[in-house]
Formats: sequence, structure tokens, C-alpha cells
Amino acid sequence: MDKFPIQIGGNIRKIRRERGLSLEQMAESTGVSKAMIGQIERGDSNPTVAILWKIANGLKVSFSSLIEQPQLQVTITHYKDVQPVLEDNGNYIVYPIFPFDPFKKWESYRVEMVAGCSYRNEGHPPGVEEYISVISGEISLKIGEETYVLDAGSSIRFAADSGHQYMNLHDETAVCQMMIYYGNE
Repeated sequence: MDKFPIQIGGNIRKIRRERGLSLEQMAESTGVSKAMIGQIERGDSNPTVAILWKIANGLKVSFSSLIEQPQLQVTITHYKDVQPVLEDNGNYIVYPIFPFDPFKKWESYRVEMVAGCSYRNEGHPPGVEEYISVISGEISLKIGEETYVLDAGSSIRFAADSGHQYMNLHDETAVCQMMIYYGNE
């Protein structure tokens, strides 16, 4: 039973952090004091069932999610097994590797750009960022009026709320890994 308070505290801390809540915000939404939540998260206090129900109700999660033992979660995805999405007449091929996670606020893709590819995105909502790492080939990325040339091994991060265009101006297919972060949504 010694590990039980630590397990509960870890689960509560994980949920709070995934939601981007401060201790004070969590206290307001659950009716449990900031000091008590801190003690529970550190494993210094073994909370009563009543306190756990207040936390569960305030966070709108199941009671069991606060007491369950965390499971090691491993996900393996092979892009060859993923149904691609085609744009630019099949020249811009997107493989959704890890779909959007509302708690983590990101999604990940493998993108293949065939020679001659030119795909334009009009921009995402404010606060959205794109992270791109080129695996092979070379891409040109136009953000606003500025063009960036990225070759294999290069990476770029940018605020994606304005129009941007992906281009492959070379004879070989370019491949990149893309992550989109929806931080302020």
C-alpha cells in the first residue's frame, strides 16, 4: 500500500499537466485546496474517497482513472500501413502517423513530395506551429514572402498561422517528418 499514494498523486499530476492547469486552477475547479492537491501529487497524503471524488468530478474524469496503475503504452506505426491523403494531384502525399491528440495538442505526419510538387496551405489558426525535418531530398518552403531551402538533415520550426507553400523543385522525391502543434487552440 505504500506506493498507492504516489500512484494516485502521479495520475492526478499527469492529468493536471496534460490540461495545462496550475494548482490554483485545479483547486478552483475541484473544490480541493491547492495545498492538499500539492500534497497528494507529491505522495505525501493518502486522499480520502470523498476527496478523490471531488477531484474526479472537478476534472470530469472517471474515479478509476485517478487510482489505476499506469500502463506502459507503446504504439508502433508503419507508414506503409497508413492510408495516405493526396494533394496537388498526388504529388503531395501525407501519411498521418500519429493522429491529433487533444491532450497533447499535436499530430505527426510523414510527407512525401514528388518532383514538381507545389502545395499551398492558407494558414492555420493563431498559435499553431509546424516542425519539419527533411529525411531525404530537398524542399523549398515559402512562408509569407521568404523562401527557405531545406535538405536532408535540416529542420525548421515556424508559426503556421500565415500562408505557406511546400515545393520540391528537384528531380527526386523529397521526404520529411512533420509535426503540427496546436498550442493555443
